[in-house]
Parts: sequence; structure tokens; C-alpha cells
Amino acid sequence: MAGMQIDRLLFGDNQFFGINHMSEEKARAQAMRFQDTAAIIRVLDAAMEEGVRTFMCTTHDRIAEICDHMRANPAKYRDFRFYPCMPYAHKYANAVTEHGMIGAALHFMPDDGVFRTALRGATSLATKDIEGIIKILIDVEMKMFRGLSTPVIFLQNVIVDLILGMGMTEVFAIFHEHVRKKYGAEPGFITMNMPRLYHALTGIGIENPIICANINKIGFRTCGGLDAYAEVMRNGRLRAIAMSIFASGAIPPREAIAWLATLPNLEAVVFGASSRANIAATKALVDEYLGAGA
Repeated sequence: MAGMQIDRLLFGDNQFFGINHMSEEKARAQAMRFQDTAAIIRVLDAAMEEGVRTFMCTTHDRIAEICDHMRANPAKYRDFRFYPCMPYAHKYANAVTEHGMIGAALHFMPDDGVFRTALRGATSLATKDIEGIIKILIDVEMKMFRGLSTPVIFLQNVIVDLILGMGMTEVFAIFHEHVRKKYGAEPGFITMNMPRLYHALTGIGIENPIICANINKIGFRTCGGLDAYAEVMRNGRLRAIAMSIFASGAIPPREAIAWLATLPNLEAVVFGASSRANIAATKALVDEYLGAGA
């Protein structure tokens, strides 16, 4: 499994949920535009028609509606893949507010044996069994993707970097093992500090990890600086996925992707776009400089 091929170009979901790291005004406009799930599906269909078939997405409630749509149209989406990124923390906070603590827990429990899962959860809490709790949370997050292709499953940077800061690296090992055994998928890790995470993962025996981080020519939001990133990518053994490749519009697309092509161990790039024209233009540049990948 360690050598699984990842598509060179992955489609992200920030633009659908009002996230823009440079402009709050633009983020609000995008959130309004994509209030209707059908509008998101139209962009995903355009991406698929342009040859971008992997969607790297949070476990936002709206994604569940997209999953339902794709399950209902299996022939059309048979080659489409999701790379879930978990957890989506706001979802849990909102559920507790709406349903209360117990109601929220029941709402999120996986379908395959609610009582057994709840019992396992109670036992985990009683014995402070962090492994059991983590496995339940992964299963809860994966519930919406049942029956769909999820070859890589990511742990979100908010959690990754919190765990990293606390030195609780055993959590990474639990996530890594459960994702591989239960879902037959590759575990991935999103971080704002790739060098530190790489050394932490290899330090607990996770070899050739998939790490997604901000990697761009101007060092926009790269914790530790570009030199440290370049050193890890040059001398380490990892599969890096670059996000924030255009630095929220600060780097022209051709310049950004040409620079990425100079980096070793770069497996893929993830980008967001709202129009077919932008998707097609980015796909053409990635094919030109990085190759088509899988």
C-alpha cells in the first residue's frame, strides 16, 4: 500500500464553504454562491469533465449531501474519489448546541450496531482508553462516505498540530493503523509544520507518510520557513501534497506551478476553483510541469 499512486491534481473544498485566507469579502461571496448544494455539484461535475477526479474535502454536513447524490448516480461517478479530511470540529459543536450532549452522540454514531458502539464508547471513557475513542470518532466521520471510494483519509491540521504540540504522537499511530485496517485506505496528515510532523511520524515508525502542507514559492503560511521544508523534501522519504500553492492569489499560476516542479518528493497539489475555466487552466499547467499522475 505504501506505493499507492495519488493523482497529481486534487480538488479542494475551501471555496464552497466561505474560506479564503486573503479576503473575507471574497469568502462571503463564495459562501453565498454555494448555499445550494446543486451549485457545488455543478463545479465538481465540471472538474470531473476536465479530468480532475479526486475531491479532498472536509466532513462538513453539506458533503454528506454530495455523497448522497453520488451514491444515487453510481455509473456517472464510478471513477470519482473522495479524500476525507477529519474532524470537522464545528459540526460537533453545532450538534451539541442543537441536540444536547447525549443527542449529539446518538446522532453521530455509526449505523453498524449503535448499541455496541455506544457500549464500546462507554467502556473506552470509563477506562480512559484513548484508542477506542479515536476509532469511534474516525468511524463517525467516515459514515457519510459509505459505499464511495476513499483511498486516502486525512487527519485535519487543527488536530494534527495540537497533537504535535502536546507530544501525543501515539494518536497518529492509532489513526494510521485504523485507517489502513478498517478502510483499506492510506492515512494522510495535514499540518502547518511539515518538517516537525515528518520527524514525529518517522520517529514512531510511520514510513513514507503522506503529508499535506502549505508549500508555495513565497513561503505563505509555511511554519518554520521554506528552507526547512526544502530540506525535508530533499532528504526525507515522504509523499508531500502542496496546498496554498498560489498563496491566495499572490503568485501567478504558471510561476507557482513551475516552482513546485523543482521540488523532490512532491506527490500532488490541491487547489480550489469556482469555474470550469480556472479548473481547466490549472489542470493544463499541472500536466505541463508535473505530469498527469494517476
